[in-house]
Amino acid sequence: MDKKAMYKLSYGLFVLTAKTDKDNGCITNTAIQVTSEPNQIGFAVNKVNLTHDMLIETGVFNLSIISEKADFELFKHFGFQSGREVDKFADFSDYKTAANGIPYITKGCNAYISGKVKQTVDLGTHTFFIAEVTDMEVLDEAVSATYEYYQSNIKPKPEAIKTGETVGTLEKGETEGGKTVWVCKICGYVYEGEDLPDDFICPWCKHPASDFEKVVR
Repeated sequence: MDKKAMYKLSYGLFVLTAKTDKDNGCITNTAIQVTSEPNQIGFAVNKVNLTHDMLIETGVFNLSIISEKADFELFKHFGFQSGREVDKFADFSDYKTAANGIPYITKGCNAYISGKVKQTVDLGTHTFFIAEVTDMEVLDEAVSATYEYYQSNIKPKPEAIKTGETVGTLEKGETEGGKTVWVCKICGYVYEGEDLPDDFICPWCKHPASDFEKVVR
């Protein structure tokens, strides 16, 4: 079975935001319209994300649709750090507040959709939310970024990433001289070592070891 066939599915990328005692957001890639009358959307969220718990508590959210104008910093900010550890909106200014009191992202996004959760389905590692659309607005005419576009044009190449850290030139944990590294095909995180544990979970995007590719330099 070729697991890469899953990457041929066409889907977009989004910043899901919610609010309790603070604002928070995370990256998701599963949002779709499920009915038009009534207008409803569905999306899945990993249970490890704080945004997941906030959405379970409040049931209200905004979904900002990422466009091809987005840069990797947007994905780093909302996808590669946990809202349980940092305040993602403390040093972030590229947003406005919608009528539901929740922020939506203005830079690198072409629209946002506000919604209220009507149903949930437990998927084990994720929860699938079905929600009614309560508001929406087009922000820009830029083309929506697909997952394939992210892989080809936004995500930095493995050689441009510090091992286990962030984008830049190789400094810490350099991988020259035949060293083996494992590169996450989803977000570009680099794990250095000859063997990758079977139960390894990417600390950035939370994908499993099966989504890592072995690279020898």
